[in-house]
Amino acid sequence: MLSYAAVIAVFALFLYGPVTQLLSGQAPALRRSPRPQLNEALLALEPNGTAAEEPALDCAPDAYSVHIFSKEPLVLYIENFLTDEERSHLLEISNHQPPLTPERNSTPLLEPSTVTHDGGDTAHRDAAVRDSSVAMPPRTGPVRCVEARARALQGWRAELWLERLRVQRYDAPAGHYAHHYDWSSGRGGWGRVSSVMAWVEAAPGGLEGGGTEFPFLRRPADPRWCRFVECPEGEGGGRDGQEGEAEGVVFKPVPGNAVFWENFRPDGTGRGYEETWHAGLPVRKGVKVGLNIWSWGRLD
Repeated sequence: MLSYAAVIAVFALFLYGPVTQLLSGQAPALRRSPRPQLNEALLALEPNGTAAEEPALDCAPDAYSVHIFSKEPLVLYIENFLTDEERSHLLEISNHQPPLTPERNSTPLLEPSTVTHDGGDTAHRDAAVRDSSVAMPPRTGPVRCVEARARALQGWRAELWLERLRVQRYDAPAGHYAHHYDWSSGRGGWGRVSSVMAWVEAAPGGLEGGGTEFPFLRRPADPRWCRFVECPEGEGGGRDGQEGEAEGVVFKPVPGNAVFWENFRPDGTGRGYEETWHAGLPVRKGVKVGLNIWSWGRLD
């Protein structure tokens, strides 16, 4: 039979930490693994394998403005994140792939979008979850300027790499992406750290639907946000004519603008934010073209 001293020693060694975390509501600290091998085919890496030193770029001066939408999680709304020239270029290079020979006609880069489950590597088509077309455009000068802007926005963080940009096209009447997280896990202290959803085009002839919904974010009360988010008719901020914030928000697809958000909590636990659950709502009329900019790397 164990002595009282031995029992106390076992409790202190193996049980005290988890029990106190459970009682205090604290999640266990993240156990960080060595950095996984970088997938060079999916990351925007320079020839030296890093993103720190880029070849010389001729980029227009940044002219965007940032509004803090939420502090916890950090969500930023960015006006004029993409220039008109960048938007036109992204549309052009996504719709047409340069011919391999002068005799061949150019072909679209866009192809049906796929999904994966539980962080697996097997991708498959499932229009009930995601009905859109996707293109991974070549890293031309303008594309690299957008990449550089996304890195600078995040403060050139250590061990953080951009994934290759992806252009997404949603066509009426069913184009959508059902509610999902951009992150699957923070296993080993590595994962998809942040996301940018930028809008390239939104049907000049008229777009209905197609907003980006975050059902667990709270919409600020100030009516000035109604330029960028959907507000019920006759309402400035809170719902049903009440003052204060409202549960759930839908960002309007305004061409050139973008939303940035952090996917993981900065508390050393590797937990993702439940509030980043989001969807691309169905496009009922017209066409919406978006740009996904995901950052992968070390969780802070």
